[in-house]
Amino acid sequence: MRRLWFVFFLLVPLVCQSSIEAYSFEDPEKEARYKVLIDELRCLVCQNQNLAASNAELAKDMRRLTYDMVQRGATNEEVVTYMVDRYGDFVMYRPPFNSSTYLLWIGPFIILGIAILVLAMIIRRKGQEQTPVTSDADLQRVEHLLNPSKDKSA
Repeated sequence: MRRLWFVFFLLVPLVCQSSIEAYSFEDPEKEARYKVLIDELRCLVCQNQNLAASNAELAKDMRRLTYDMVQRGATNEEVVTYMVDRYGDFVMYRPPFNSSTYLLWIGPFIILGIAILVLAMIIRRKGQEQTPVTSDADLQRVEHLLNPSKDKSA
């Protein structure tokens, strides 16, 4: 039984290993362009990771496609245009300002404006609350309670 567990633990790393992509470039300029592109393009599965950081199958396919296009001599703009045509503006971390993405650009400012308005309303409401007016007799009584020795010496 011990040998069976031993064999099992030896085989688990083989099953769990992830594939490592190793692309070779004949030109360092193409490799630099490839790295810039996979840093600029978003993984559509993970949504908060770029292609370089994602291990999703779609990201692997998109990296391979980017590599192929760079190797064939496509410019960065051609690669990005192809990806946008195929996957939409969401594939870019910095989408263009147009009718379908204006909310992405203006949305944070709208939320900030609403937060400032709410904060101003809360501050104004607190300022409008009136504090009770204290009389001179109340002030003298408080003074007497805080400094009882002052009255005895007078």
